Amino acid sequence: MSRTFQYNNLESATRPTFYFIGVTTGSSSIRSVFPRWATALGMDDVELVGIDLSLHAPAEHYRAVVEFIKGDSLSLGALVTTHKLDLYRAARDLFDEIDHLALLMDEVSCLSKRDGRLRAHAKDPISSGHALDAFLPAGYFSSEPTDLVIFGAGGSAIAIDWYLSRPERGTDRPKQVMVTNRSASRLETLRAVHDATGTGISLGTHVAPSREDNDRVLTTARPRSVVINATGLGKDAPGSPLSDLAVFPESAVVWDLNYRGDLLFLDQANAQADERSLRVEDGWIYFIHGWTQVIAEVFDITIPTSGARFDELAAIAAATRS
Repeated sequence: MSRTFQYNNLESATRPTFYFIGVTTGSSSIRSVFPRWATALGMDDVELVGIDLSLHAPAEHYRAVVEFIKGDSLSLGALVTTHKLDLYRAARDLFDEIDHLALLMDEVSCLSKRDGRLRAHAKDPISSGHALDAFLPAGYFSSEPTDLVIFGAGGSAIAIDWYLSRPERGTDRPKQVMVTNRSASRLETLRAVHDATGTGISLGTHVAPSREDNDRVLTTARPRSVVINATGLGKDAPGSPLSDLAVFPESAVVWDLNYRGDLLFLDQANAQADERSLRVEDGWIYFIHGWTQVIAEVFDITIPTSGARFDELAAIAAATRS
């Protein structure tokens, strides 16, 4: 049986327990997927438990969750979604180890334990990269000048910008990156990470409190642009960052990081797919890579990112989709 707790009613684990820290964890497909994956991975004794926190919860709520996991012997670790930046800022002093990507990005998406030490990891840069590589051809950005447009400046947006803008990608990088967000502080964090990598790629950040503001940014994007909804709208809250009057660039790749919810952004893209020659992707492959990367870390096992074993786990997950 799957269970969900609030930050203030956590109960000591009575069996090895893996947590999912989010907003509406009870609606996630991982509820159906994890027990099947656990069987395939030889972890039938592990329970998945959700912890729901409100968006931008008070710091003491995040600290209560981290302190609980740190102090509870059978609580083995957690995947963090939506709260990656807020939880890290509220509780970073509670971690015994912080990996280099978490330090760079000021976020945490995975909590694990080794030898009684609580460790913080930023897995999004890796999992988002694997997801992008699954549908974006190698050399996509080098074939002609192409933009990256991201709505939302949270942890996933920071990770995607980092992955695609790294100097080691050579010419296979966006001509420019444009990121919008409703508030300036998140954009400042993203810019700090972008600049710290020494990327040299032009970054435009735009405070966009309304859908019409996002529409206007979209009109400046080149054909073939990669356009991403990283706001959480459609899953954590209803709606889309765009209005119904928005027009996607010709031949764009449109990626909604969500795979559940009302998915209005995905609907808007699909409505223009034929006329604008769009390639439209949902967040399912991101879901697979995100969870398998964290499971591998928490349980200290190897899960490949491609090949027969990965395909087996992906097929197990796909069988649960309605």
